[in-house]
Amino acid sequence: TETAQALSAHLGATVMGIWGGVNINTQRLQLEQGFDVLVATPGRFYDLAVGGAFKLKSIKKLVIDEVDEMLNLGFRSQLKNILDLLPPRRQNLLFSATLIEEVEALFDEYFGDLKRVEAAPAGTPVEQVTQLAYEVPNFNTKVNLLKLLLHEDATMARVLVFTASRKMADGLHALIEPELEGQVGLIHSNKEQNHRFNTVARFKDGTYRVLIATDIVARGIDVAGVTHVINFDLPELPEHYIHRIGRTGRADERGTALTFVTERDAEARATLEAFLGGPIPLRALPEHLVISDVLTDDELPKVYMKELSAAPKKKEEGGPAFHEKSAKNQKVNKVVSRKDRMMAKYGKPITRGAKKKKR
Repeated sequence: TETAQALSAHLGATVMGIWGGVNINTQRLQLEQGFDVLVATPGRFYDLAVGGAFKLKSIKKLVIDEVDEMLNLGFRSQLKNILDLLPPRRQNLLFSATLIEEVEALFDEYFGDLKRVEAAPAGTPVEQVTQLAYEVPNFNTKVNLLKLLLHEDATMARVLVFTASRKMADGLHALIEPELEGQVGLIHSNKEQNHRFNTVARFKDGTYRVLIATDIVARGIDVAGVTHVINFDLPELPEHYIHRIGRTGRADERGTALTFVTERDAEARATLEAFLGGPIPLRALPEHLVISDVLTDDELPKVYMKELSAAPKKKEEGGPAFHEKSAKNQKVNKVVSRKDRMMAKYGKPITRGAKKKKR
């Protein structure tokens, strides 16, 4: 929103931004004042659109940034719902640094015939970013290496650290924050939207020297002057690596991307380097780095126990000490009528004819 406002400052265009985590009624009132450009997240756009907060028929251009992520499974249904609401006659402008075949195959379904314009081949890293890798044995050694680099390298003035999961981000923040008290921020999808905005703002103004983040919020971080990007973990997809390191080396500035790799990353590393078209240069570990031998639960070797099933008990055969119970002592759930009980107790009743014969 801020970028759109800056670009349209002398055009007389009104720019408005809407997103989740903010009171929707306040946004509805703001939209009633009118706008020329609307910057929105898919979920909040759809909620306000179906609620009649603005007229959809007047939309002439649709711009989708990071279209590969928008057409990913997590956002595809939201985007499909929005496209169903928009007028069919419109211009579509789609932007992304990476495009995979699965996403390109969806273009015809959603947008029809598109013209492709490439500033550089998809997936090409920014030239002014220096890429280096450190080979480390485990998680705790990664933590020691990050602490050491932050302590000794004065050029690491604004550092963005990416982890593969929220759990990893939380754990790393807890270990790094005591070393750099008040200088480390943390954002991921479990954090409230306002928390994310405030954290990124503190990273921009220099309050935070280090910002720890996950891939899902990587693309939303637009901060100038990021000196270093650190891949604490390798990303799940090679395309995410391009988006990560693209946070540095902007506007003709130089940047550095450091990647920590372990033996367990061998397959993912090979896939990434094949995608990049060559290996990431290795840098030797600092001589005074403390190599930890403490492993996390995820790093401990898996022990698989053979499943033992209990053998069925053998039926005991009767011997000299065993004998069958008599019929009257055997407990059997059998219903006995009153007539049968009386017969067993008193015998067969004497009839009138039998009594006369006795006389």
